[in-house]
Amino acid sequence: MRLKEIDSIRGIALFGIFLVNMLDFHSPAMYMSLGDWWKDPLDHFVLAFIDVVAQASFYPLFAFLFGFSMVLFREQAMKKRLPFPRLWIRRMMALLVLGFFHAFFVWHGDILITYAATGALFLLFLNASSRTWLFSAISCYVPHVIIAIFLSMSGHTQQQEAETMAQEALKNYQQGTVSDIFWQRLHDWMYVHNAAEFLLIVLTLLSFGLFGGYVAQIRAALSARTIKQVALVSFVIGLPLKLLPYWIGKNEWTEYVQDMFGGPALALFYAAGVWLVSQKNWRVVDGMAACGRMSLTNYLFQSVFCTFLFYSYGLGLYGTVRPFVGTVWAVVIYYLQVVGSRKWLQHFSIGPVEWGWRAVTYGNRPPLHRRP
Repeated sequence: MRLKEIDSIRGIALFGIFLVNMLDFHSPAMYMSLGDWWKDPLDHFVLAFIDVVAQASFYPLFAFLFGFSMVLFREQAMKKRLPFPRLWIRRMMALLVLGFFHAFFVWHGDILITYAATGALFLLFLNASSRTWLFSAISCYVPHVIIAIFLSMSGHTQQQEAETMAQEALKNYQQGTVSDIFWQRLHDWMYVHNAAEFLLIVLTLLSFGLFGGYVAQIRAALSARTIKQVALVSFVIGLPLKLLPYWIGKNEWTEYVQDMFGGPALALFYAAGVWLVSQKNWRVVDGMAACGRMSLTNYLFQSVFCTFLFYSYGLGLYGTVRPFVGTVWAVVIYYLQVVGSRKWLQHFSIGPVEWGWRAVTYGNRPPLHRRP
C-alpha cells in the first residue's frame, strides 16, 4: 500500500539530508568549521541556511517515516496472512548488510546500519497499544533532556576543532590510494559511532520511529485542521530553537538544543506541511513522491556518485569545492534524480535497490516492470 503523502515527505527528506551530506562529501566538515575555511559571505550564508533549515531536521523525518512505514508493512502482512516478524527480521538483516557495504566501501556517513538496529527494536512493541508507542517515544528522548540540562549548567564551550584529523582526511580522500580511503572511511565511521554514541543514535531514531508508528496507527482520526495546527505550532517552536545559536552565541548547549529540539520540531513542520501540499495535484509534488518511492536507490546513488566526484579514485575534487558550489551541485543532482525517478517509474513499478530488498524480504522475485 502506497500513500502519496508519505512518498512526498520521504522525497523532501531525501533532499534535505543530501544538502547536509554534501558538505561532508566534499570537505572534512565533521572535523572543522567550513566557515573558518571559506571566507566568502555567500558561503557563510549557505552554511547558516543549511544549519537552520536542514541540519538535524531531516534525519528525524526519515526515522519518523521508518516507523510509519513499519506499521503499514505490518498491516499489509497481516491482511495477506504472512508471518510479519519473520519478514521484518529478513528485511532488517538485508538492510544491515547493505549498510555495512555502504559504510565501509562507499561512504562513512551511512545511516542504514543504525536504521537496521532501530528496526529490530520495533519488534519489542509489536503487540503494544498506540499509547504505549507514544509513551515509549517520549521516554526514549528523556536522555536528551538530561544532557541539555547538564550542558546548560556546566558552562561548556565549543570543543576545539580537530585540525590534524581534518588534514589527514583531506590528504587521504583527495590524493590517497583505495586502501588509504578505506582506512580513512573506517576511521571516520568509528569517530562518530563509538559504543555510547551508537546507542544514543539508535535510541534517538527509535524515539522518532515510535512516534511515526503511533501517528500511523491513529492516522484515520487526523483531520486537515489538526495537521494545520501541528504545522503552525511546530514551526513557531522549531524556528526560534534553530536560530538559538545565532541569537545568544554558539556553544555546546545552544547547538545541542538547536539540533536535538529545534531540529525535530522543524521536522514535524515539514511533515505536516508536505502532507497538506500533497493533496494538491502539483507536478513538483509528484516529482518528490517519485523520488521518495525510490529513496533507497536515490540515497545510495548520491553516495556512489559524490564519492566518485570528490575522492581520488574519481575526479579528486575533495577539499576544493566551496559550500555554495557544492550546494548548487546538490540541487542539480537531486533535480536530475527527480526527473530520472519519474521516468523510471513510467516503465517499472519499483526502484532497482528496492526490488532487491523486497526480493530478499519475501524470498521470491517480485515483478519489476509495470503492468499495461
